Amino acid sequence: MVKLYPSLLSTDFLNLQQELNALEDAGVDGVHFDVMDGQFVPNISIGLPILDAVRKGTNLPIDVHLMIEEPEKYVEYFAMHGADMISVHVEATPHIHRVIEQIKAQHIKAGVVVNPGTPIDAIKPVIKMVDYVLVMTVNPGFGGQSFIEDSIEKLDQLSSIKQQMNLDFEIEVDGGINNETVESVIAHGATMLVAGSYFFKQDDYKQVTKQLKG
Repeated sequence: MVKLYPSLLSTDFLNLQQELNALEDAGVDGVHFDVMDGQFVPNISIGLPILDAVRKGTNLPIDVHLMIEEPEKYVEYFAMHGADMISVHVEATPHIHRVIEQIKAQHIKAGVVVNPGTPIDAIKPVIKMVDYVLVMTVNPGFGGQSFIEDSIEKLDQLSSIKQQMNLDFEIEVDGGINNETVESVIAHGATMLVAGSYFFKQDDYKQVTKQLKG
């Protein structure tokens, strides 16, 4: 079954513990933790102090998505502060192979991320190393954007690579995931869903979790 990781970027931080409790009760598979530096993407979000709070507040797996320049400087810190999995953008560093090795050395899951304008070929040199590939289905930096339909082709490409190379990496999608787009991404190979603004706008987290996971 597909896994759901609601993005805490859209949560109510004033009531973080209550939100985490509600997510656990809803049966989500983990939480997505978006880190933005104002350089790689045009926004600044959350960092290590909030990660500490989330780690203390829940036993759910934490999926840290580093939208930052030079991620190699920070992956160990995020691992030490409670990340269960860390993904880095292939566009953010000239040393993507080294960064993936750094993450794996922390004994957590490693992911590589591709932006809408980046071809899947860019991650082929490390695709055998990673536990998951995150396909951005919006341009990173802000929540609430519309799904980019051309992203479906990337999901097809990744599904084909998995089959041809006999690999078992997960395919994660992030951006514009809602009741209208979820069936398509799952049909084309997505196994992990990140849902932000759509998820947290719902009054009933259990219902939207059931809806998105099918």
